Amino acid sequence: MTEMTYSDALNLAIKEEMRRDDKVFLMGESIRGGIYGVTGGLSQEFDDRVIDTPLSEAGFMGAAVGAAAVGMRPIVTSLASFAYVAMDQLISQAAKMRYMFGGQVSLPIVYRWGMIYGNNVAAHHADRPYPLFMGIPGLKIAIPASPADARGLLKTAIRDNDPVMFFEDNNLA
Repeated sequence: MTEMTYSDALNLAIKEEMRRDDKVFLMGESIRGGIYGVTGGLSQEFDDRVIDTPLSEAGFMGAAVGAAAVGMRPIVTSLASFAYVAMDQLISQAAKMRYMFGGQVSLPIVYRWGMIYGNNVAAHHADRPYPLFMGIPGLKIAIPASPADARGLLKTAIRDNDPVMFFEDNNLA
């Protein structure tokens, strides 16, 4: 296997899945510019399927729920510390909608959460909230520890028909 960085493995997984399925799209804050190196170059190849969002986590997390409910496969990117702002969309909507509608709707959403800490980041950017989501029925959790895990788990998450909380350790990037 070719040696690659954690960020490159994530980028490759997204690129491969966007090439494979035109319903896969990417949205989040500052992603067209390739924040943290993961989304670099994707907007050049996939243009309108790479969407920069405003700073409104609850808004774009909710937009992903709507898009998934009508057949799209959104990959949503944000910092893990801002998951709190979107809790209603994540827990009351994404996690429960399949069950509330008797299995008639799938929500194939990947919520990519960057976890940063150290390196003088602000305290409100340094949370690692994945334990909060581990007890929520309807959500799947992935926390890859290596580039190979990151690529494989992200591809699996993108193909899953349920919401996946995908936590990325940015210090591994």
